[in-house]
Amino acid sequence: MITPGPAQRLLHHREDGPDSAPPLILGPSLGTSLAVWEPQVPSLAQSHRVIRWDLPGHGGSPAGLLTDTEGGAATVGGIARLVLQLADALGIDRFAYAGISLGGAVGAHLAAHNPERIESLALLCSSARFGEPQGWHERAALVRAKGTDPVADTAATRWFTPEFAADPAAEALVADMRAADPEAHAVCCDALAAFDLRAELPRIIAPTLIVAGRLDMAVPVGQARELADRIPDASLMEVAHAAHLASVERPAPVLAALLCHLAENGESQGAEASQPSAAMAVRRAVLGDAHVDGAIAATTPFTSVFQDFITRYAWGEIWTRPGLSRKTRSCITLTALVAHGHHEELAMHIRAALRNGLTPDEIQEVLLQSAIYCGVPAANAAFAIANRILEEEVH
Repeated sequence: MITPGPAQRLLHHREDGPDSAPPLILGPSLGTSLAVWEPQVPSLAQSHRVIRWDLPGHGGSPAGLLTDTEGGAATVGGIARLVLQLADALGIDRFAYAGISLGGAVGAHLAAHNPERIESLALLCSSARFGEPQGWHERAALVRAKGTDPVADTAATRWFTPEFAADPAAEALVADMRAADPEAHAVCCDALAAFDLRAELPRIIAPTLIVAGRLDMAVPVGQARELADRIPDASLMEVAHAAHLASVERPAPVLAALLCHLAENGESQGAEASQPSAAMAVRRAVLGDAHVDGAIAATTPFTSVFQDFITRYAWGEIWTRPGLSRKTRSCITLTALVAHGHHEELAMHIRAALRNGLTPDEIQEVLLQSAIYCGVPAANAAFAIANRILEEEVH
């Protein structure tokens, strides 16, 4: 059993959002703190009581919380019991759960072994088994011998793409790893070495969302697909241009997916409250905060009904449908705007196409295709607009 120290029995945690809202517990990845969820919390807390927690020896949690006096080694199940202790102390019986990597493994264990507690589940860049145990044992031995600096020195290359590794958000999380207690970090590595939930995945009955970074070398996409294949009716979202901490590197699409998942699978009160937030999150992910904030600021009592209409139907109904990728929807949208000569909208959606993962070469191909079916004069104007936007955004 878990035997926390007598003076401090709970994981360090932070709450955001209304106490009366449906509870949502967020779990961190190994080496990070609850700050790993900062990009998503402001929006999630609009419709949920959000509880973030720190792993033992990470962030504000005491290093001695995770001990297994019976089994002789820490386990992911032991961390899961600490999470249930926290939920019980906060008066939370049933809750939605989302976790990153090790935090996701904790959620999967809870959903398989305590299904009565889990309202819905989201597993971000996580797995049912994190590779061969020997690698984790070697990392635990390294940290016990030399501290966390050696693993922190290479953390950015595991967690992020090269383009994002120098971002302040990335550097702050690497600093969290350096600050972690070495023995507690090693104990978590031992827990990951022993973790293998593959045979138990079919027991998970909670509605489940799987999120994977397409460039994740730590937990490759194939492991996310295994989760989606083995968990009944699970959904899978792959995030382009993102590595292991996809929710930090590409916060907007991950937030949009979480909000939609929570809206579809939460309690009725939470679902109704978070549907507009989910639609707005998708709108922001595609068009960018600056554009959306400008549109909202310019809203008048007369135009507010139209702003509500496009948010709910364009972004809450069409852009969130699973049948087409965001890239494909951008291609279709660009073609339609070229055909009808909507030049201001075309400029806006060229920027959106870049956010959705289209390259300048792919945008060029879309406009060439449009020249054949929409007319050369329309495409001529479109190329001029696109050239201007690409020079602003890319060069």
